[in-house]
Amino acid sequence: EGIDTLVIERGGVGGQAGVTERLDNFPGFPEGVSGAEFADRLRQQAERFGVEVLSAQEVSELGLDGEYRVVKTADGVEYRTWAVLLALGSTYRRLGITGEEDFIGAGVHFCATCDGAFYRGKDVMVVGGGNSAGEESIFLTKFASRVTIVTRDAQLSASRVVVQKVEENDSITVLPSSRPVEFRGGRRLETVVLENTRTGERREEHPGGVFVFIGLSANTALVKELVELDTQGFIVTDPALQSSVAGLFAAGDCRAGSTKQAASAAGEGAAVALSIRRYLEPLASGMPRHEQMKAALVSA
Repeated sequence: EGIDTLVIERGGVGGQAGVTERLDNFPGFPEGVSGAEFADRLRQQAERFGVEVLSAQEVSELGLDGEYRVVKTADGVEYRTWAVLLALGSTYRRLGITGEEDFIGAGVHFCATCDGAFYRGKDVMVVGGGNSAGEESIFLTKFASRVTIVTRDAQLSASRVVVQKVEENDSITVLPSSRPVEFRGGRRLETVVLENTRTGERREEHPGGVFVFIGLSANTALVKELVELDTQGFIVTDPALQSSVAGLFAAGDCRAGSTKQAASAAGEGAAVALSIRRYLEPLASGMPRHEQMKAALVSA
């Protein structure tokens, strides 16, 4: 397209998909694909088309300077561009209960891929009833001797495929109509207080660790004073996926109305790329030299 493109990624390429044990619902992979392999393929394809990928770099500020959109990174480098795609993603939501903050990393976790191996041969608890909870529970059975899924609903809300896999796994037990209300312990988590959502009755459980998968929060703090957000903090866009600020586009989990699925995020990426090209076309005659001008993609 003749557009010099830079991807700035805080962590590794692939975001949450990259640290997911396995993707079973992405088109083109009939047997599924590991998150790590998927992320590596994404990077290879992008670089094949001349995209520059800047990994492990934090974007500290995003602003406007006349017709330019200015991206500043934590190392003091400034990138000036006419179009920015915000692919900021999202992070797992916390429970907000007593003791949660005290035991994060000491029995309370939000990434099974990162921390599951610490619980080899132990019993663990997974909080949540959606796809992430089900998929990560299946992954945790590689290490844990027993996985208990705690969901506040009467049954899992995950897709039929995920529910079936959970039901077929003898190492997983589902505890419906229950929610954690308190974490207790000393230096590490020792006790989880559960409350029955129908009767209010409380009981104590003593898992080796707890993994929380109860939904997502948008990673939009970077732009909360710059673009319009909805009541949950997700970026509001028009049909062309442009935000309330001209030249700032959004796609994927950080966008209001997105389905928070890898396949649909890829579709949004293709659609927004066309929107950005159309946005840049009227400016082409005044575009600076190639090495000075970039279409930046900011990822989280």
